[in-house]
Amino acid sequence: MKVGLVRHFKVLKEFPKERMISQENVMKWFDEYDHAEVEPAEVDFRGIHWDRCYTSDLSRAVTTSESIFKGEVIQLSELREIKMYPIFKPTRKLPFLAWAAIIRLAWAANHKSQLEKKEDILERINNVLDRILNNPKENVLIVGHGALMIYMHQEIIKRGFSGPKIRHPRNGELYLYEKK
Repeated sequence: MKVGLVRHFKVLKEFPKERMISQENVMKWFDEYDHAEVEPAEVDFRGIHWDRCYTSDLSRAVTTSESIFKGEVIQLSELREIKMYPIFKPTRKLPFLAWAAIIRLAWAANHKSQLEKKEDILERINNVLDRILNNPKENVLIVGHGALMIYMHQEIIKRGFSGPKIRHPRNGELYLYEKK
C-alpha cells in the first residue's frame, strides 16, 4: 500500500504590501487566501497508479486534486487547514509575517484564543486516516495543506509506513509513504 501526500498548488495571492498591518486585515487576507486561484503545475507521481483520491474541501485543494487525479475526488472537511484565530485587539499593527508567526505560535502553544487545539487536530487526522486507509491493497492520494500535512505525516509513520519527513511541504510535490 502506498499513500501520497500532495500540498495544493501555489496560491495566487500576494502578501499585503503595507509594511505594518492590523490583525483585522491579516484575518481578511487569510480569508481571501482561502478563496484565491491556484497556479496549475505538473506533479511527478513516479509512475504510481492511485486508486482513490481524497482532498480538503477548500477550493485550492479541490482545484489541485481535480487537476492531478482522473477519477472521483472525495472532498472531506476534516482535511482542511488548521484555522487560525485572532489573538489581540484589532487595532494593533505589526508586519504581516510577524502576525503569521505569532498566530501560528499561539496555536502551537494552545493559546486560549485558538479554538481548535493540537489534540483536536490529531484526533481529526486519526479519524480521517482510519477511514481512508481501510483497504491495504489500494494506493491512496491525499491532497491537503501544509501545516496539516506535517501532522498527518507523523501519524502515517506511526501506522507503520516509511517515507520522507515533512518540515516545509512544497506546493504540488508528492510525498510518498509505503507500507510493505
